[in-house]
Amino acid sequence: MIKIISGHLSPPGSSEHRRDLWRSDCGAIVTKSPQDVVVVHGLRTAVCKAKRGAFKDTTPDEMLSAVMKAVMTDVGLSADKLGDICVGNVLQPGAGALVARIAHFLSGFPETVPVSTVNRQCSSGLQALFNIAGAIRSGSIDLGLACGVESMSLRSMGDPGDLSPRLTDFDKARDCIIPMGVTSENVAEKFGVSREKQDAFALSSQQKAARAQSSGVFEQEIVPVSTRIIDEDGTERELTVAKDDGIRAGTTLSGLNKLRAAFKPDGSTTAGNSSQVSDGAAAVLIGRRSAVEALGLPVLGVLRASAVVGVPPDLMGLTVADIDVFEINEAFASQAVYCVEHLGIPLEKVNPNGGAIALGHPLGCTGARQVVTLLHELRRRGKRAYGVVSMCIGTGMGAAAVFEYPGP
Repeated sequence: MIKIISGHLSPPGSSEHRRDLWRSDCGAIVTKSPQDVVVVHGLRTAVCKAKRGAFKDTTPDEMLSAVMKAVMTDVGLSADKLGDICVGNVLQPGAGALVARIAHFLSGFPETVPVSTVNRQCSSGLQALFNIAGAIRSGSIDLGLACGVESMSLRSMGDPGDLSPRLTDFDKARDCIIPMGVTSENVAEKFGVSREKQDAFALSSQQKAARAQSSGVFEQEIVPVSTRIIDEDGTERELTVAKDDGIRAGTTLSGLNKLRAAFKPDGSTTAGNSSQVSDGAAAVLIGRRSAVEALGLPVLGVLRASAVVGVPPDLMGLTVADIDVFEINEAFASQAVYCVEHLGIPLEKVNPNGGAIALGHPLGCTGARQVVTLLHELRRRGKRAYGVVSMCIGTGMGAAAVFEYPGP
């Protein structure tokens, strides 16, 4: 499995060789196995603008509880069947586990089910799925819940904390504290990704997301969340959040072109071609195929391969496989455009319902959100297909996973 992913994450070489590798290896993995790690169901909250959106006053444990409970209720599974829960969360209060365990009890889950949190920056939600999948493959558990959550309204990522004074003596260690926006500029400069290409990609993301929202595509994957919000005049009111509120349907190329560079005076990374800081949560129920079938649960997808790799921390780019549908996290248009161009991927196959530029990027949630969006999209298409979830990761890493939708 790692060979498949690493072939697509490697530096430029023979693209035809990589395609042959993909075809030959995938041809060998399509047979059902009782040991397969399968996705049963996945849901997410709406993704909302940090500090200005509908979740600005909603605590992360409430968002997380909403999706955890909804996933289990939808499939009619009692929480005591879960062997473990893992939650991706980057801006972790309470030493990490507090939000996850509180959400666990807010969901009515029994104390006997364990829970953990994981922080691998932008891939935390996907890493949570990897952790649960690993426990299933090792035989430790049969079923688990992989989640991601982030409130970028209520938590800050500005303070790097206490760091070694020797940091400046090691170039790569020093590069770890470079702001992500600067790494976007590095990618654009090194790989020749122009401002025009970045803005065009951003416009496409907004248009696809607006089209998906207006046609109701997201409705089957979003859990409505009843919460409260405090208006500017201090008035508190209740509302139900069921739509992503960061999508800008009226975005135009001329409007994007007018935005100033955000990280260097002569740069190309702007607020318009970067991901939004956001709030949201997602949950994915996965299990061993034999256990899932014994319980009469559906199979939404099969985890076929996964990998996490390191790259220079001043770049943080990632390339992905040429596959039916794939979700590349749009942390910045520079990195996403480079991936698309490097592999020669048709743009219409990339984030067909928009990505983080339009929807937002709640750090710990994004990986799980991408899995939910990908598998719902593959199911909508109604035939067996493969999809990839991928993202760049702060401090110089990348992650990717291959999923199979087995068909109706």
